[in-house]
Amino acid sequence: MKRLIVSVLALASAVYAADTVYKSIGPDGRVIYSQTVPVNQPVEKTLRFENLPASPLPESVVRYREELEKGMKDHVAAATQTPRRIPALFIAQWCGYCKQAKRYLTDKKIAYTEYDIDTQAGVRALTATNPGKGGIPVLIAEGKRLTGFSVAAYDAFFKQTPR
Repeated sequence: MKRLIVSVLALASAVYAADTVYKSIGPDGRVIYSQTVPVNQPVEKTLRFENLPASPLPESVVRYREELEKGMKDHVAAATQTPRRIPALFIAQWCGYCKQAKRYLTDKKIAYTEYDIDTQAGVRALTATNPGKGGIPVLIAEGKRLTGFSVAAYDAFFKQTPR
C-alpha cells in the first residue's frame, strides 16, 4: 500500500512538473514513472500532458454575454446622465417602510419609477445609481437621494425638489 501511495505521488509530481511522463518496468518488476527516457529499460508507455485551454464557449453564449455587457454599459450610462426628472423608488416587496413610501407617493399623486431590489433588474439599477450605504426604501430625484421613509423627510425632500 505504501508503494502505491509513493507511486501515485511520484506520478502526480511528474504530471505537475513535466509535459511527458515515461512508464517502464524495472529489472525487479516494479513500475517506474520518470520524466526522462529510461536508459536500460524499454518504455512501456508514454504519457503526454498538454496544458490546453478549456473548451471554447459556443457562439450563442458569446453573443449573449456580449449583449448582456452592452446592455449593462448602456444602463449605467443612462443612469449616470443628467438627473432624473421622474423620481426612482427602490423598494422590496417585504419592506413595510417601502409600502408606506409607495402609499405616500400615490396619495400625493407623484409619478415615480419603481425598482424592486429583489430582482436582478432592480439590483442593477440600484448599483448603477451608486447605492452608498444600505437601507431601503431609496428615493432618487434630480440628483438627490433619500434613504428610509418618514412623512416629514419626504415632505422636505419634495419641497427642495421641484416636480
